[in-house]
Amino acid sequence: MGSASKEYEFLSEIGLSSSHNLGNYVGGKWLGNGPLVSTLNPANNQPIAQVVEASLEDYEIGLKACEEAAKTWMQVPAPKRGDIVRQIGDALRSKLDYLGRLLSLEMGKILAEGIGEVQEVIDMCDFAVGLSRQLNGSVIPSERPNHMMLEMWNPLGIVGVITAFNFPCAVLGWNACIALVCGNCVVWKGAPTTPLITIAMTKLVAEVLEKNHLPGAIFTAMCGGAEIGEAIAKDTRIPLVSFTGSSKVGLTVQQTVSARSGKTLLELSGNNAIIVMDDADIQLAARSVLFAAVGTAGQRCTTCRRLLLHESVYDKVLEQLLTSYKQVKIGDPLEKGTLLGPLHTPESKKNFEKGIEVIKSQASSTSGGKVLTGGKAVEGEGNFVEPTIIEISSDAAVVKEELFAPVLYALKFKTFEEAVAINNSVPQGLSSSIFTRSPENIFKWIGPMGSDCGIVNVNIPTNGAEIGGAFGGEKATGGGREAGSDSWKQYMRRSTCTINYGNELPLAQGINFG
Repeated sequence: MGSASKEYEFLSEIGLSSSHNLGNYVGGKWLGNGPLVSTLNPANNQPIAQVVEASLEDYEIGLKACEEAAKTWMQVPAPKRGDIVRQIGDALRSKLDYLGRLLSLEMGKILAEGIGEVQEVIDMCDFAVGLSRQLNGSVIPSERPNHMMLEMWNPLGIVGVITAFNFPCAVLGWNACIALVCGNCVVWKGAPTTPLITIAMTKLVAEVLEKNHLPGAIFTAMCGGAEIGEAIAKDTRIPLVSFTGSSKVGLTVQQTVSARSGKTLLELSGNNAIIVMDDADIQLAARSVLFAAVGTAGQRCTTCRRLLLHESVYDKVLEQLLTSYKQVKIGDPLEKGTLLGPLHTPESKKNFEKGIEVIKSQASSTSGGKVLTGGKAVEGEGNFVEPTIIEISSDAAVVKEELFAPVLYALKFKTFEEAVAINNSVPQGLSSSIFTRSPENIFKWIGPMGSDCGIVNVNIPTNGAEIGGAFGGEKATGGGREAGSDSWKQYMRRSTCTINYGNELPLAQGINFG
């Protein structure tokens, strides 16, 4: 069994067993009464360890304890809550390399990206600490004498966070760090195929809560399948549910939560484009496209899937990219020099192969579908595929869909306006970028007639967002905003308060009532 390998010895450094792990931290205790599952290494599809998932009974125990803990946590002063999050960040720092290694092992992204993702959670902790002293409301002038209007921001109570396999801890950080300093308890359902990172992260949080004599139920984590996610979506005790995943599943979550008058924060599919204008720095653009299209094996929601090239630079850019693609090292994500690790599951590999077949079937049509490089799965035990570039028309139906793999569509355009129209022509609206030196193009691009995405970049890739800005997209991407800027407001309820400190009762709008 793969768990016997020396490769997995480091698991003990982050509180994990190479054999059997309880996958649920509920009511301040580790337990598990659900199915026993194996988590697999996508580089060879061999078991890493076994995890006991949550049952619905475990879920109910957790939510009852969480309800009680919320009464305590929301009364802790915000700066004190910020100090707890600071301690969580420090705990993560102390295990950064181990956590990053685990993330790469279990998810499949290269080690540099695995460590970088954990660092992103640490950065979110730092951000949240400062935010804990800035949860400010407005003081509003009243039209009535001896009256004052102000805004109060109070905790929601409990925030549900459902994360996906591709960023199994970063998305938790975007949500949990902010939710905690805002005074909410957190219920986290990690992706069912990355349970070890869920357990390892939670163990560190639990240690901090215990050290500070706080209820463990402030942070509840469960490994499990769809039934746990459905329970979170249906639970009236959870006012806000953050969901990351496909647009199809996200829509179902939204409908379920809305049916009980709850709120959702959705981070769904992306179909992101990079535009390269005729005045672009070609080398800068080519380097950016390589990272945006190949990084994380094309499994980021912000992966570049469409490359829009001005007709005058089309051949030059593709020539550079084809040379770079041939030099991409495919292999074990933990090995030095690897740039392209495996897809996450065997099913992902099959979806890649099916997608390529659909594209090839359109080769004889007016839409085209010519494979310029790649297009094949790599033979062997892991979920490896070749990085792929397809020459195709923007009218092709497959271009409107998200193929979660390192597949890049090369499209040609003539004018800036045409490029913007192609960028905006897909159902999704997450990330976009343009490469140009023209101030006119730049400001048109970020303006009302430019990109319709939530992330609108200039001269950088579509991926690799910083935590200081709000992260999220429009249209079928869901409209949610997480991480920085004023995203914190989604995790609190706002009350407008009017205070009469006088002895008269003047009414608004000058109304005289009796």
